[in-house]
Amino acid sequence: MSAAQSLSMQVSSLTPRLGAEVSGIDIRNLDDAGFDTLRRLWLDYKVLFLRAQNLTLEELQHFSRQFGDLMQLPYIKPHEGYPYIIRVLKEADEINMGVFGGDWHSDFSFLAAPPCASILYAEQVPEVGGDTLWIDMVQALRALPAEQLALLRGKIAVHSGTPYGVRHAPEESTRFKGSIEIERNNPEADRETRHPAICRHPDTGEEMLFVNPTYTTHIEGLAAAQSAALLADLYRHCTRPEFTCRFRWARGSIALWDNRSTLHYAVNDYDGERRCLYRTTIAGAAPLPA
Repeated sequence: MSAAQSLSMQVSSLTPRLGAEVSGIDIRNLDDAGFDTLRRLWLDYKVLFLRAQNLTLEELQHFSRQFGDLMQLPYIKPHEGYPYIIRVLKEADEINMGVFGGDWHSDFSFLAAPPCASILYAEQVPEVGGDTLWIDMVQALRALPAEQLALLRGKIAVHSGTPYGVRHAPEESTRFKGSIEIERNNPEADRETRHPAICRHPDTGEEMLFVNPTYTTHIEGLAAAQSAALLADLYRHCTRPEFTCRFRWARGSIALWDNRSTLHYAVNDYDGERRCLYRTTIAGAAPLPA
């Protein structure tokens, strides 16, 4: 980044290990060194937040490409004219319904090569409400009881596109039915993908838990009841407050998160208010075993 931006850049941790706000920069003016700095911070904190940015969609795409190749998302219609952007929109009159991303998950873990990162840019948000939360799956794994860790070590977690398929489709009352066009009841989404339940981060070398309530259906090699009980225990463990951070959105805010080492959750507490964000997704690779 320029010398002036280097001097003005400030980093404020949200929690001791997860999430940081980066201020004092305009991402439209970052040079290669500036993007390298952001990338290092992203790997360190897993989730970065930047406020008071003023981007066009072309500028959002340019920023996103500094972290890797953009990917088109399956089962979700892209924003018109922008195949690599989806509009995460809930209108004010869309009430008493589910919300997009309204359960703990990592993005599209049912793919053979899940995304490595996702980026959200806020165009319009409620004055209060509509926060997003993240979980640090590295710290969650480190704090896992020894008995569960031993049971999970070396196991394979099976993932499928449950919200978009037939076999494990969510209850009708919990589905998001609003302005985002989502394909449902597609038998192809029931295809099962096997990933290590404990993975190794390709950049940091950290071990992390790689399961989530939205897309993980079972642990291979365990009886159905034992698998369900273990996953329930893992989800209760991971969602402890000490593994989380929470971000309150404002117009012009950006969130950039590591999809490999975190889960996230969109809070649906703003019925009667319009919320519109734009999202890009960065292509990843097959998860590495620990």
